[in-house]
Amino acid sequence: MGRKVHPIGFRLNVTQDWRGRWFAEGAQYREQLLQDFAIRDMLYRESGRAGVSRIDVERYPGKLKVAVFTAKPGILIGRKGEGIKKVRVALEGLTGKKVDLDIKEIKTPDCDAYLVAHNIGDQLERRISYRRAMKRAIQQAMRQGAQGIKIEVAGRLGGAEMARTVWLRDGRVPLQTLRADIDFARAEAATTYGRIGIKVWVYHGDMKAEVEEKVETTEGVYVSE
Repeated sequence: MGRKVHPIGFRLNVTQDWRGRWFAEGAQYREQLLQDFAIRDMLYRESGRAGVSRIDVERYPGKLKVAVFTAKPGILIGRKGEGIKKVRVALEGLTGKKVDLDIKEIKTPDCDAYLVAHNIGDQLERRISYRRAMKRAIQQAMRQGAQGIKIEVAGRLGGAEMARTVWLRDGRVPLQTLRADIDFARAEAATTYGRIGIKVWVYHGDMKAEVEEKVETTEGVYVSE
């Protein structure tokens, strides 16, 4: 099961939260979902090299709250907040509502699956060896505190005639453990030989520790629940 189910969708409401937190029905649901896609596309496009990894959208009556997780908040905010004002005006024009932007810094970008996957993709497009890019990403992630990382690339690697899949792993990556905090992301590299797919799993440890509570029964014997 661990290889067939999306690691984040598998753990929703257990260790992972939804990226869009709102409720709607019928045609309104469809419109708001498409609007969320448009918000994310615009922010990824406008952020450039700011290293935006994740965008959460919360909806309130007449207002939206957008949380942007970025590795370089200074680039996104701009000098004296000019960049963030420009993005907020663009979002308000897109949605027709007041938008609150919350910029959150990613302390360890080398442990963020989205940033790692896109960094490897950029290196492959610059014709750096796929194995060298994977090993470097694994070393940096483990150095920054990840408990495990797995990277998989697939396609015409190194310009080979036949496509193949290669993966490397360091540490533990328990895909079937629900309490495991697994960060997962996909990316693509557009090389001269074709597209190469990249998948990254990063294990940050367990979110909920197992605690056995002892309860005293009427006979005075302790049993664990």
